[in-house]
Amino acid sequence: MSASARMLQLLSLLQTHRYWPGGELAKRLEVSDRTLRRDVERLRDLGYPVHAVRGAAGGYQLQAGAAMPPLLLDDEEAVAIVVGLQAAAGGMVEGIEETSVRALSKVVQVMPPRLRRRVDALASYAVPAVFSPSGSGATFDADVLATLAQACRDDERVRFGYRPREGEAMERSVEPHRLVSVGRRWYLVAWDLTRHDWRSFRVDRMSEADATGVRFRPRELPGGDAAEFVTSGLRNAPQRHHVSVLVQAGADDVRAKVGRWAEITETGPDECRLSMDVDDLGWPMLALAGVGAELEVEEPPELVDELQRVAALFGRAARRTTT
Repeated sequence: MSASARMLQLLSLLQTHRYWPGGELAKRLEVSDRTLRRDVERLRDLGYPVHAVRGAAGGYQLQAGAAMPPLLLDDEEAVAIVVGLQAAAGGMVEGIEETSVRALSKVVQVMPPRLRRRVDALASYAVPAVFSPSGSGATFDADVLATLAQACRDDERVRFGYRPREGEAMERSVEPHRLVSVGRRWYLVAWDLTRHDWRSFRVDRMSEADATGVRFRPRELPGGDAAEFVTSGLRNAPQRHHVSVLVQAGADDVRAKVGRWAEITETGPDECRLSMDVDDLGWPMLALAGVGAELEVEEPPELVDELQRVAALFGRAARRTTT
């Protein structure tokens, strides 16, 4: 168990406000008495009023009625919480939008000032997009995301390494405007100082983002909507595969399951055609699995190959499970 995880578990136990003998706490956390004492001191340094009783029968208890001090989070954990809650507040997780907004507000309020400035910037300058891309998600550096959000807030130029879809990596200098989350990817909308035009950059393709300290006067984004700027570019971008599949199910049923991410055309009472343009065949595979109906692939042939590969993979797993 990491130190941060152990501290959170210790805090969770103490917040019951019961008296915990030291030996029982140490056993619960699977640590030595010395490590337990050190963890308690860390909690006190953060502002948690932990009362200790010394001696052979000694133990610990969190004083009741104390105000909640700053959360025990590092920078990446704080960014992760805000990203997750903001995604839910933006409607990516249906039914909990208002709850997520309230939770986000409470979490930010109890963070230490340094972290609060970072997540305030992220919450204010990152917007979700309705459009969802065909590709799968990609990992990115949480510190890069927070740096970009602060630069958007402070109107400060940033410099970063960037690996484009094609070609060699290069250094880019931009005037950042907004961060946009599209599905499981993040994009920075910015004025490119090299191209002298507006561009969107995938955050997972960035490295070593640094604020330069140079302030700029914000420019007006064409259309004024950063999310629409990104999604419009994604819609118009050339894709590797055009997918067309005949599905033995009603168009309304398929549309309800696949939603806005594919074009559904009725071809009969209980048949429809699912069409989409994608970079990655993983997304249509996932969508078709969610539909759960008989189907016939019209194109591309690579999708047939992928279906056969996955069918064989799952077939082997099923045989291992039943034997």
